[in-house]
Amino acid sequence: MSIDTINDADSVSESPSPEPSSTPLKRRLVGGGQSLAARSEPMLWLHGGALVICVVMIIGLLLLVLYQGATTFWPVAITQVRTLDGDTVLGEVTRNDHYHLGYGDIGTFSEPVREEAVALLNPIFQKKLSKIEDRDGVAEFINRQSESVERSLQKLTSGLPQVVEAPAIQRNALTDGISQLLSAKQSSIETQVASDIKTALQADDTGAALFALWQSWQDAEAAWSSTPNPDAMLDAIQSDGDVLSSIYGNRFLTLQSFDVETAAHRRLFRTGNYELTNEHFTWVSDFATEPDSESDPEWAVLFERLTWGRFYGVPKELQVDGEATETDPQAVWAKFLELHPVVRDRWHQRRDLEISDTGQINHELEQARLDLRSIELANGKDSPEWEEANKQFLAEKEKLDKAFAEIRSQIQSLDDENDRYQMIVTTSTGQEHAIPLADIVRTYPANQLGFSERLGIYFSRWWEFLSDDPREANSEGGVFPAIWGTVVMTLLMSVVVVPFGVLAALYLREYAKAGLMVSIVRIAINNLAGVPSIVFGVFGLGFFCYLIGASIDQLFFEAKLPSPTFGTGGIMWAALTLALLTLPVVIVATEEALAAVPRSMREGSLACGATKWQTIRRIVLPRAMPGIMTGMILAMARGAGEVAPLMLVGAVKLAPELPMDGHVPFVHLERSFMHLGFHIYDLGFQSQNSEAAKPMVFTTTLLLIALIALMNLLAIGLRSRLKKKFAYSQF
Repeated sequence: MSIDTINDADSVSESPSPEPSSTPLKRRLVGGGQSLAARSEPMLWLHGGALVICVVMIIGLLLLVLYQGATTFWPVAITQVRTLDGDTVLGEVTRNDHYHLGYGDIGTFSEPVREEAVALLNPIFQKKLSKIEDRDGVAEFINRQSESVERSLQKLTSGLPQVVEAPAIQRNALTDGISQLLSAKQSSIETQVASDIKTALQADDTGAALFALWQSWQDAEAAWSSTPNPDAMLDAIQSDGDVLSSIYGNRFLTLQSFDVETAAHRRLFRTGNYELTNEHFTWVSDFATEPDSESDPEWAVLFERLTWGRFYGVPKELQVDGEATETDPQAVWAKFLELHPVVRDRWHQRRDLEISDTGQINHELEQARLDLRSIELANGKDSPEWEEANKQFLAEKEKLDKAFAEIRSQIQSLDDENDRYQMIVTTSTGQEHAIPLADIVRTYPANQLGFSERLGIYFSRWWEFLSDDPREANSEGGVFPAIWGTVVMTLLMSVVVVPFGVLAALYLREYAKAGLMVSIVRIAINNLAGVPSIVFGVFGLGFFCYLIGASIDQLFFEAKLPSPTFGTGGIMWAALTLALLTLPVVIVATEEALAAVPRSMREGSLACGATKWQTIRRIVLPRAMPGIMTGMILAMARGAGEVAPLMLVGAVKLAPELPMDGHVPFVHLERSFMHLGFHIYDLGFQSQNSEAAKPMVFTTTLLLIALIALMNLLAIGLRSRLKKKFAYSQF
C-alpha cells in the first residue's frame, strides 16, 4: 500500500461523521452527551426508587420496634430532684421532651414556678413589644388591633356566669354600654394603654415592670369580672375610666401573648407509689427544679410488686412480727436478701396449692354436679336413679369440701407465716410505707448496680416476660398465655386451612371444566380475599359460635346449659374463622404451584397406565408441595397478626385457664385464649397506665414479629427440604 493511500485513509477517518437523526426527547443531553433514554428507562428508576423507599420504611419500622422493645427491661438509675414547689421527686427518668412554653400554660403553676416561667417568657414578650414600638409605635398598633380587642372583651363579658344568668335586657344593656364607651373613649383608652406599656419598656428592669403592669391589669379585670350583676359592671366602667382602660390593656396584652413561646425541656419520671400519690408518672421541667438539687441516692431502691405497680423509696427497717430487726439501710438490705427467697418459696407453694390442688377439687366437684344433672335430665328429679345419684353426689361433695378446707388451712398457714415479714420504706416525701416481703417480685438498689448486675436483672425480666402470667392489667409480668394462645391458634388454623385450600385448588385446576360456575367460584375466591377481617369475625360469631356451637351444646353438653360450652368464643372457632379468612391465599398459591408442574410429567404418568388420581397423588402434589408450603407460610403470617376477628370469636384480655391442662380430654378447644395481637391492642388502648404500657407495647410487638418469623423460618426450612427431595427434570 502506498503512502498516498494511507494519507487518503487518514483524511477520511478524520472527517466529521454525520449527526444521527434523533427525536426532540433524545436530543436532551445528560452529562457527557447521552440522552435520558440512553441512560435507562425513567420508569425503571421510578420503580427502583419506590422499592428503596419501601425497604427503608420496613427496615426503619423493624429497627424502631427492636430498639424500643429490647431496651424496655434494662434497669436505669434512680434520680432524685427537688422542685421549686418544695416537693421531692424520686424515680426513673423514662423520657426527655422539649415542649413550647407559653403564658397560657402558667396558670396552673405554683407561685415560685410561675415566676421562673415568666422570667423565661418576659424577655421574648418584651422583644416583641419593643419591635412594635420601633416599627409602628404602640398606640398605632393598638388602634389597628382595636376590633380584635373589642371582640375579646365581648367574648369575656358574654361568658361570665352572672351575665349568662341575667335577664336579656341587662345583658343587652351591658353589651351596648361597653360598645358606646369604647366608641366614645377609644382614642384616650388606647393612648393611656400605649403610654403605660411604653413606660414599662423604658424601665430599668423591663421584664419586671412589664409583668407588674400586666398583673395589675389582670387584677383589675378579675375584680370587675366578679361584680355580681351586669348593671353593677356597667356602672363600674362608666364611673371609673381606669377600669375600662385596664381591662382593655389586659385584653390587648393577652392577645399579643398567644404566640409568645419558648422551648422548655422536661423529663418524665416514673415515680410509682400509686397507692400514696394516685399517679405513676410525673413530668418535671428543668426551670421548675432547684439548682444543683439533682442526685442519685445510694440507697434508692426499686420494688416490683404483685399489685399496685412499682414502689420507690429508701429502706428504713425490716420488721418481723411487727418488731424492727434492722434499721440501717445496708443491714436492712442484707437481712432482706436472706429472708426474701424463703418467703417467695412459701408464696410459690401457696400458689401451687391455690391453682393446682384447689383447681382439681373444683373440677371433680363440677364433674359430680354435671353427672347428677345428666341423670336428672334423663330420668327426672323424682326417679330412684336420681335419688341414688344425689346421695353419691352429697357424699362426694362432703369429701371434697373436707379436702378443700384442708388446703385452705395450708394456704392460710403459709399466708400467716409470710405476713410476719415486711419492710418499712421511706418515700422521697418522708412518708413511711410497709411492703410485705411476699408481695415483692424483684427489687434492687439501682444506683449501686454494676454492668453485670444490670445484665442479670435484664435477662431476669425477659425470662419473667416469656414464662410468667401477666399482672397489673397486663402492664407488668409476662405474656406466656398469649404466646401459647398465638402459637396454638396459628397451628390449628394451618391444619384446617391447608387441606381445604389444597382440595379446592385441586378441583379448580385439575378436575373442573371452564364454565360459568367455575368463573363464579373464582370471582368469589378473589372477592373473599378483599373482605374486611372484622366481617369474618362477625360471621364466625354468628355462624360458628351461635349456630354451630349452640347446636353442639344442645346435643352433647345439655347438662351445662344455660352456661355455654361451645356456644361462645373459643380457640377452635377462632382458628376456623381465620382459616376462612386465609383460605384464598392458600388456594391461589396452590393453583400456581399446580400450574408450574410440567404437562409432560402428567402425560408421561398417564402414558405409563396411571390413573388421574394416581398421577395427581404421586407426580403433581409432591412437586407442587413447595408452592403449597409457600401458601401456608403466607396464611400463617396473615393469620397470626390478625386481631379484629379474634375480638369477637375467643380472644380475651386475661384467660384464667389455658386451653390445655391435665384434665380429660386434656385439650379444651372451647376455651377462650389470649393472643399477642389482642394483647398489644389492649395495652395500647385499654390500659389505665398508658405510659407504663407503652414500652410493653413495643416489647410485645417485637415478640410477635419474632414468633411469626420463627414459624415462617421453620416452614421455609421444610419447603427447602421438599424442593431438594423432589428435584426433577422434564421428560
